[in-house]
Amino acid sequence: MIYLILAYEFFKIGLFSIGGGMATLPFLMDLTGKYDWFTISELTNMVAISESTPGPVGINMATYAGYNAAGVAGAIVATLALTAPAWIIIILIAKFLENFSENKHVKAAFYGIRPAVAALIGYAVWELLKIALVSAAEGKIQVNMVNAVVCVGAFALLQIKKLGKLHPLVWIAAGACVGIVLRM
Repeated sequence: MIYLILAYEFFKIGLFSIGGGMATLPFLMDLTGKYDWFTISELTNMVAISESTPGPVGINMATYAGYNAAGVAGAIVATLALTAPAWIIIILIAKFLENFSENKHVKAAFYGIRPAVAALIGYAVWELLKIALVSAAEGKIQVNMVNAVVCVGAFALLQIKKLGKLHPLVWIAAGACVGIVLRM
């Protein structure tokens, strides 16, 4: 039964998270309230790891959740279920899009999908910012000022053209160094 639940949940995520990667986050956040496959804290850690390793966050999270729920077989089921809609859609598009690529309705649909994907990614960013910058302890909401300063500082540095063009590994290494220094 667990394999069917994994397949259903991750197939649904794969089907509706158009844009992949970060667009899967709202759906993954929803899973934290439904199942004990992973916590919101583990999700945020997985986002950080997924951004610094090969593979999109959705695939990595499906594999992780599937493994937590049902071992290696669960990891395989969840990962395949997440990717199945993309494979199916790609095959269908490749087969039929050539006939419809100039259709005004198809163009309009893709035009309408763009803002929806942007909204999903924006929502995920907002939720991650709340997790990273805000904590609720003893009924009080507190802003983690160190994290806020690091976040604003990194964003400001990215606005400098020369620094914005640095390889992502440089930013990941710099973030790791800052994290190590701040945790000492």
